[in-house]
Amino acid sequence: MFRTRLRIPRQGLSLGLRTTVNARRSLHQVPSLPHDYSQGVPNLMSPGGFAIAWTDYMSLMVEKLNNLTTGTDLEDKDTKSIALLTAREPSQAPIFNYASMAHNNHFFFQGISPTGTPMPDALREELEASFSSLETLRREFVLTASAMFGPGFLWLVKAGPGDYRLLPTYLAGSPYPGAHWRAQPSDMNTVGHEGTARGYFKDQAFGARRRSSDLPPGGIELEPLLCLNTWEHAWLLDWGVGAGGSGGKMAFAEAWWELIDWEKVAHKSGVRRPEFKSASS
Repeated sequence: MFRTRLRIPRQGLSLGLRTTVNARRSLHQVPSLPHDYSQGVPNLMSPGGFAIAWTDYMSLMVEKLNNLTTGTDLEDKDTKSIALLTAREPSQAPIFNYASMAHNNHFFFQGISPTGTPMPDALREELEASFSSLETLRREFVLTASAMFGPGFLWLVKAGPGDYRLLPTYLAGSPYPGAHWRAQPSDMNTVGHEGTARGYFKDQAFGARRRSSDLPPGGIELEPLLCLNTWEHAWLLDWGVGAGGSGGKMAFAEAWWELIDWEKVAHKSGVRRPEFKSASS
């Protein structure tokens, strides 16, 4: 149950406010959302909870990103591009983390609306084919999010025509295959240039011995469609820890499901409504 008694109003920064790290070059800004949540997200976040999860948090991510990219080739690139461009270089891990978190959090808030929207029939058919039923999809989303040990995001992704899957990422991890080079499945004593970890990452960062595909080992092409934020700052204030240590997060996930903008998900998936044909055609 949404715990309105925990509402703690906070003073958030203006969504359109430019950071002041460098008045000339502070190019990254907190993006605008398609809906006004100044009074909170109905049945999901109080005004104080929204201020923490969006206004304050995104303002911090933007400030940090501006600090690290001002005067570089990355200062005018969007957060997704920055995450992909920095994923292979360990020395740029802080830039990756701030860019990826800003992108992921924005993706989360873009996927909801104050009342949710109906699911288009074409998308419903494809999701039912992948998950057997929408109730199964809902249950997998809620239970997987609740079981995630540590903060992150849980994504609905499309891996091919009619092929939908759930993908958890932890901390600032990215769902995009191009960023999965940050995974380290190999023995660093035996791989890379002259058998060194430094050479291995240098090869990844600067393109030496590039593969024909830009995907990491085991990577597949996929398109993120929807995500649920499981970071504590998104749900703990309003929902609490709950029974068993995960009840609050589970209740948050169940409430989130009712606010999903399925029209936007369908648009991202490329699913189109059937063309209407007249009786004479």
